[in-house]
Amino acid sequence: MEFSIKHVSPEACRSACVIVGVYENRQLSPAAERIDQASQGYLREVLRQGDLSGKLGATLLLRGVPGCHAERVLLVGLGKLREFSDKAYRQATQAAVKALATTEAREAVNCLVELPVPSRNLSWRVRQAVISAEGALYRFDALKSKREDAPRLARMTLAVARSEKSDAEKAAREGQAIAAGMKTMRDLANLPPNHCTPLKLAERARQLSEEFGFECTTLGREEMERLGMNALLAVAKGSCEPPQLLVLKHMGNGGQGKPIVLVGKGVTFDSGGISLKPAADMDEMKFDMSGAASVIAALQIAAQLKLPLDLIGLAPCVENLPSGSATKPGDVVTTMSGQTVEILNTDAEGRLILCDALTYAERFDPACVIDVATLTGACVIALGHVAAGVFGNDERLVRALLQAGEESGDRAWQLPLFDDYQEQLKSNFADFANIGGRPAGAITAAAFLSRFTSKFHWAHLDIAGVAYQSGKEKGSTGRPVPLLAHFLLKRAAKT
Repeated sequence: MEFSIKHVSPEACRSACVIVGVYENRQLSPAAERIDQASQGYLREVLRQGDLSGKLGATLLLRGVPGCHAERVLLVGLGKLREFSDKAYRQATQAAVKALATTEAREAVNCLVELPVPSRNLSWRVRQAVISAEGALYRFDALKSKREDAPRLARMTLAVARSEKSDAEKAAREGQAIAAGMKTMRDLANLPPNHCTPLKLAERARQLSEEFGFECTTLGREEMERLGMNALLAVAKGSCEPPQLLVLKHMGNGGQGKPIVLVGKGVTFDSGGISLKPAADMDEMKFDMSGAASVIAALQIAAQLKLPLDLIGLAPCVENLPSGSATKPGDVVTTMSGQTVEILNTDAEGRLILCDALTYAERFDPACVIDVATLTGACVIALGHVAAGVFGNDERLVRALLQAGEESGDRAWQLPLFDDYQEQLKSNFADFANIGGRPAGAITAAAFLSRFTSKFHWAHLDIAGVAYQSGKEKGSTGRPVPLLAHFLLKRAAKT
C-alpha cells in the first residue's frame, strides 16, 4: 500500500473514504466531531439509533453523509476513552483497514492518527498506523492455484497537522520499512519445507540483498568443516540437503566501529532427528527457521532505511531429519570453540547450530550479539504466545531489547540465567550435554548458549511462542521483526 502524509479537513477532503473514531458512550473523536458539525448532527443521530456502540474494533460504514465531500465515512469503535492504549490503537486501525478491504474503495484518509495514546507521540502513532494497516492486509496465497481477489485498497493518507508533516513522513518511511520486513519474514516462514530448503533460503536471501542493497555470502559444508563447525554439521548429517551459513552485511557506518551481530536459527524443517517428534502438528516445524527469517528481514530494514549502523547477520540453515547417517543420541562432537558436547537429544538441535554461529561471530569483534531462535517449547509453557523470552550476559543490552519490545508492541520478558542452572548440563562423557532435563528447559537452553558468549555482550531471544500461530489462522506472525527494528532504530539514533 502507498502512504502519504497530508493536512486535511475531514469534512472537506474528497476521498473514497474518511476514517474517524467513536469512543463508547457515543463520544466522537475530534475528526468525527468536525464531520458531525458539517452534517448538522448526522453522526450523532446515527449513534443515537444504536447502530454503533463504540465497542473497540466495531465498524460502521456510512455513505452520502451530508456536508461531507468523501464518498464514505467509516466509523471505528475505540472502546472506553480512559482505557485507550497502544493495543487499542493498533486494533482500531486494523479493524478499519479490514472493513475497507471488503469495499470497492481504492484509497482512504485515516484520521485515527490524531488520537491521543498515553505516553506515545505522533511518530509512534504514524509508524504503528502503517505497520498495522499493512499487517491487516497480509495474505499468503502464492502457492494456491486460484487466488482470492486482492483488496482494492491501495493508498492511504494519514491526516496530521501542518507542523507535524516532516516528523510524520519520517515515521511513515520507518513504518513502511518495518512492515516490508515483517512481510519478508512471514513470506519466508510460511513457505512449505520443500520450497524453503537451506539452499533455497540462501538463494532468496541473495535476491533480497540485491533488491535492497546489503551483502550476502554463504558458507557451505566444506568451509564449515575447515572451521570445525562440527555441532552445526552434526544436525545436518541426516539430510541430503546441504547446510548453509548465511553471512549478511549492512555497513551503514562504513566499518568505522564495532558491528551489531544478529544470529538467527535456520532449521528449515525439524523432524527432531533420531529423537523423532510426535506426528501431530509436525508440519509446523517449517517455522523453525523463523529466527533466520527475522535476521534477513532486519538486514533488509537497515538497508532500506540506510541506517548508519554496521550490522551483520548470521543464519545457520539446516534440515534436521532421521536417516542412517543422522547423529545419534549419545554422540559427542567438538564445537568450533573447541568445547565438546554430548548430544543426548537430537531434537535439541537449535542450540547446536547456534553455538558454532556464535563462535563464528567472534571474528567480527562485535559491539553486541543477539541470537534469535524458536528454541524451546519450554518457553511457550512459561510465557505463552504473548512475550518472547530474553536472556543475556549484559543487562544494558537486555533492557534495550525489553524497551524496544514495549515500544513496538512486540513484547519480551527477561528470564534468569543464574550459574546454578549450568549444573543441569553436566555430562560424564563430554564438557557438557545439550539438554538439562525438563525443569527450566528454556533457561538451560540459554545456559548452553551462554558457554559460547564469554567474549562479547550477548542476548538471546527465544521466540518459540510468538513467531507463528496455530489453528485457523496458522502462519507466521512476523515477530520479532518489530522488536529488532526498534532496537536498531534506537541504536542508529545514538550513532
